[in-house]
Amino acid sequence: MTPTTIPAEERLTNLVVALMATEIGLTKQQILDNVSGYRQRADAGAKPDSLEKMFERDKDDLRALGMPIETIGDPTDPQDLREARYRIPQAEYDLPADIEFTPAELAVLRLAGSVWSTESVSGDAQSGVRKIRALGIDGDEPIIGFAPRITARDAAFPKLQEGIERSRVVVFEYLKPGEDTPTRRRIRPLALVEYEARWHLFGVDVDADGDRTFLLSRIVSDVKVSGQTFAPALREGATDRALAGLVAVAESQSALLEVTPGTEAALRLGRRSTPAAQGIRVAYVDRHVFADELAAYGPEVRVVEPEALRDAVIVRLQAIIRVHDGSES
Repeated sequence: MTPTTIPAEERLTNLVVALMATEIGLTKQQILDNVSGYRQRADAGAKPDSLEKMFERDKDDLRALGMPIETIGDPTDPQDLREARYRIPQAEYDLPADIEFTPAELAVLRLAGSVWSTESVSGDAQSGVRKIRALGIDGDEPIIGFAPRITARDAAFPKLQEGIERSRVVVFEYLKPGEDTPTRRRIRPLALVEYEARWHLFGVDVDADGDRTFLLSRIVSDVKVSGQTFAPALREGATDRALAGLVAVAESQSALLEVTPGTEAALRLGRRSTPAAQGIRVAYVDRHVFADELAAYGPEVRVVEPEALRDAVIVRLQAIIRVHDGSES
């Protein structure tokens, strides 16, 4: 990794550490000259205006994540921000002083922190955590304030997130069910959303000029973040629009299932089902993805309807049988 390719997540972590470590605040120039991620780019010859734009984007991203970044201007002229200083006030960031944790609660937090540090983020972000601990935070204590919603991520996730944060068009190969050849897609990525325990990308298809939602598990190539930009304002409300679209699709179709009581299928499917006279009804977004899930339960579940879903599950079960009886190498 060259000095100019320090990942954005590590640069943001370094910026948070720097802004929390100062009482009087840091000027923009002090940040660009000293914080790792900016300093290396400056040493490599990056133009001052590009570094300043990067800092402004980073500042907006951190505030969107809930970081209370405070801007301190000239007391005599608060509107004059040429020599403004920036900091994250400890009083606003720290937990309230009257909150205490029992040993059992701390153990759970340490376990959660362990899961976060080893499964949910890249090695570069883990390096950033180690730098935070190097400032004096006890390595045995949990770092409270960072928590993922979901630990498992698809390989395409980091580059897609980068495209969203930088408002850059992304390019990838996407394979639809039933097709033998993937299609090259150019997308303005607007949001990454989790629905039914799977990650989806919501964005604007550049070639089709329309909103599209993609299942990350169907991206079959590396994701390229191009130099083509789009207006950041397109991202406003994108997550809500994406989730609303997925919910609408799920509400428009459902499966009637018979499930064996007391099984894993009954437990997992029951959480998102409604009772029916013959069994349960479960809404779903994608027939092929849902068929994969149902086939994994084996004899614990039977699809009554729709016929297309039942046939898809049967095809998968027959493939499993062929593999196990040796008829398919």
